[in-house]
Amino acid sequence: MLYDLLPNIKGLIIDMDGVLWHDTVPIGDLKAIFDRIKGLGLEFILATNNATRTIDEYVEKLAKFGVRLSDEKVINSAQATGIYLQSKYPMGTGLYLIGQPSLRKTLEGFGMEVYDMASGKIDVVVVSLDFHLSYEKLKTASLLLQSGCDFIGTNSDTTLPTPDGLIPGSGTLIGALEIASGKKAKIIGKPEPLLYEMALKRLGTLPEETLAIGDRLETDIAGAQAAGIHSALVLSGVSQMEEVKNYNPPPEIIAQDLSELVF
Repeated sequence: MLYDLLPNIKGLIIDMDGVLWHDTVPIGDLKAIFDRIKGLGLEFILATNNATRTIDEYVEKLAKFGVRLSDEKVINSAQATGIYLQSKYPMGTGLYLIGQPSLRKTLEGFGMEVYDMASGKIDVVVVSLDFHLSYEKLKTASLLLQSGCDFIGTNSDTTLPTPDGLIPGSGTLIGALEIASGKKAKIIGKPEPLLYEMALKRLGTLPEETLAIGDRLETDIAGAQAAGIHSALVLSGVSQMEEVKNYNPPPEIIAQDLSELVF
């Protein structure tokens, strides 16, 4: 299907949640899918807005599904946030973080100092999906933002696809704090360009030679279109055909899932 519609593609940027899996449940035979991609001679990068795992943890998860990749084949909004912080702030900048322990580990790896409470010199509030969110965390973050701290969100996905259905995502938490503090967040993940720029650099392909594959119109597809990358929507995740009818311009390819796209 892919080469029938876009014969000049040399590289793929593939989303994960809703494309490769629903949490712990794979979408299709992932080993066979990636064997097929390699057999076609396509370069590929996995790029996700999800900041709840480190890159190593994603590589381990893929291995459980029979897909063995190097760290360089995976990027996420946590890593992109670290790169952004490192480029804009000095080493040791104080952060208050709402997010998973993996996000803290990632950002500390970029030379940032994470504080558990509103103590020390905090300059930036970073917000992502936090499975142990509390009112106290929201209160502390809101007060820090109102006091003048910068506001960064790893990604704006309002939901996350799971086997049980859609659950609240990072965008839901960010939205709550925007309302409470009156301050808008700087969003790092898709549809902002940084993840796609990182992916293109690693792939070594031009935008017109690259296809972005995702399940969410407002992030995966919108970001690809803004970056001049070809786009394919799979219907195995969040966005469905009813939404595509009202989305302009539409993605160039629509498939039921990644398997249908590459076989």
